[in-house]
Amino acid sequence: MEEKLQEFKRLLEIMERLRAECPWDREQTFESMRVQTIEETYELADAIMKDDKKAIMTEVGDLLLHVVFYAQMGSETGDFDIFDVCKNLNEKLIFRHPHIFSNTKADNSQTVVQNWEDLKLKEKNGNRTVLAGVPETLPALIKAHRIQDKARNVGFDWEKREQVWDKVQEEFQELKDEVEAMDKNKMEEEFGDLLFSLINAARLYDINPENALERTNRKFIQRFNYLESQTIAQGKDLRQMSLDEMDVFWEEAKKKEKEEG
Repeated sequence: MEEKLQEFKRLLEIMERLRAECPWDREQTFESMRVQTIEETYELADAIMKDDKKAIMTEVGDLLLHVVFYAQMGSETGDFDIFDVCKNLNEKLIFRHPHIFSNTKADNSQTVVQNWEDLKLKEKNGNRTVLAGVPETLPALIKAHRIQDKARNVGFDWEKREQVWDKVQEEFQELKDEVEAMDKNKMEEEFGDLLFSLINAARLYDINPENALERTNRKFIQRFNYLESQTIAQGKDLRQMSLDEMDVFWEEAKKKEKEEG
């Protein structure tokens, strides 16, 4: 433990020196760092999807750099420092885990999540409404999943998860009706409703919709790259090929995946 604390102390000292002596680091603000923090978060997410442990370690370090960067800037303005960050986090973790640090019972993860959400509502200066803690800037797909999850924690959910498929079918039919009517505004609205119901279904069946869609994205990229590489190898141009011709290479890519998988 002492060795870890010493390394963290060294990191704080390096950050303090960088802010004092490096022209670029000295110019940064909370606003200028915001986009970079988002980018680093996505790079970590990408490493996790690839299950690249070395890359995960590196990206966690990059995110930690941002944490100490914000803490250093906070200390310079006198608003907060790394001590305040850690102290606040420690108190929050203890408060939200009474099954560990107090005498509350929690026999499963669902009870832990329920207690967590209930305690968040009771915290001083905490989220005063059920959906208040959902960041406005979250990507829409992730936000939908988070909204539904929070609503479930107060009992707003299907009695049986199978019931969600009726809702999916209902929303799909409403979208088809608007497509036939060619009302662009209504089409977009109903498409959103259909996506929301599918995300609800994913949640009920313990499927992470973000991960599921990203897996499909990566699968499509891999297959399309194969299709493109094969056409180039044969001196062909994708734009001049028929869909049937392209489909031959697409099926080859799928077969190759199964053989390698």
